[in-house]
Amino acid sequence: MTSQTLSKKQSLLGIPVKRRSLLSERSSRWLICITGLIVLYAAIGNLLIPESSMFHVTTHTVTLLGKYLCYALLALSVDVIWGYCGILSLGHGAFFALGGYGMGMYLMRQIGSRGVYGDPLLPDFMVFLNWTELPWFWHGFDQFWFAILMAMFVPGLLAFVFGYLAFRSRVTGVYLSIMTQALTYALMLAFFRNEMGFGGNNGMTDFKDILGFNLQADSTRVSLFVITAVTLLGAYFLSKWLLSSKFGRVIVAVRDSEDRSRFIGYRTERYKVWLFVYSAILAGIAGALYVPQVGIINPGEFAPLNSIELVVWVAVGGRGTLYGAIAGAILVNFAKTRFTGIFPEAWLFALGGLFVFVTIFLPKGVVGLLERWRGAKDDIPSSTSAPATLDESDTINEQEHISARLDGPSGVTS
Repeated sequence: MTSQTLSKKQSLLGIPVKRRSLLSERSSRWLICITGLIVLYAAIGNLLIPESSMFHVTTHTVTLLGKYLCYALLALSVDVIWGYCGILSLGHGAFFALGGYGMGMYLMRQIGSRGVYGDPLLPDFMVFLNWTELPWFWHGFDQFWFAILMAMFVPGLLAFVFGYLAFRSRVTGVYLSIMTQALTYALMLAFFRNEMGFGGNNGMTDFKDILGFNLQADSTRVSLFVITAVTLLGAYFLSKWLLSSKFGRVIVAVRDSEDRSRFIGYRTERYKVWLFVYSAILAGIAGALYVPQVGIINPGEFAPLNSIELVVWVAVGGRGTLYGAIAGAILVNFAKTRFTGIFPEAWLFALGGLFVFVTIFLPKGVVGLLERWRGAKDDIPSSTSAPATLDESDTINEQEHISARLDGPSGVTS
């Protein structure tokens, strides 16, 4: 297939012929600067500034900021699949929890004989339940590299199996959202059972160290916070590169008109499956980073409400922007931390009202509002309209002559 033919087909898909960044470079620079300053000040303020100083950053604050960044990475994974492909997943909390359990199993194996019952091999909850040997699926989790690999592989494998069956059957819209919610609910019920071998309703906690470093030490807490920030920035730029590639442009075309994309010859279900897998892996990494910082993982992380909250974070920040999802996750969770202490019973009502307000009055989120204020709406692609560079009349004219302009589906690679 010639490059000219490909350009014509990309035009019909609403894809820019010339590659252009999906995100403004100015926003990327701001993200790097703000994240770097926060990390630098938190590290210096905790380790070097004495506690008596008003500029001292407590270990609790560092842990809280690290949790926010884990949530930001999770929101980024949702924005990848929802903002750019139009797939509203209400089950990403499951991938997050699976990644967290992978790290939790490693941390439990590190306790050894320092546990309550002093068993060098079995975790405390297994001794309490009268288990006599370690289950086969716990083997290997005494190695950090294996735990990290499983924290990515298991969510990715689940996403591949689920996505392959769902997208191959062309399940879309609200039906797909309900299926993803049912998936995370089923996993929650399964992990609540003691015989599953994951700690039942109590989950896993009382972690001691990671890679030989004491988890309660300030230096370890700061290190985990810095690693989380670096991972978040890496995931952001990797996602930005991926969605700026040909693969990403096809994904945006699938979001705007999947039938048209399929008619031209693209195997849309393949693109959706692999993006779904990538998104699940990001969520798993977020869960693996979350557990050593908060010190616990239990089946409550599978709760469907958690997955619904993720959607609120992305919507508030601005879907289809990547950095909007990051900002939304941090802003909403900061507000949650503050207001749950002041109005604990009213927070969920406020969160629901915020989502309704954003949906009606700020469809592009906070980021879209800021972009409108600075007159740069064209710097980022809209998540509700095609990012075509052609005039509307030109696109309609191309569509009317599609049979004469294309060389058939056989000439398109998938």
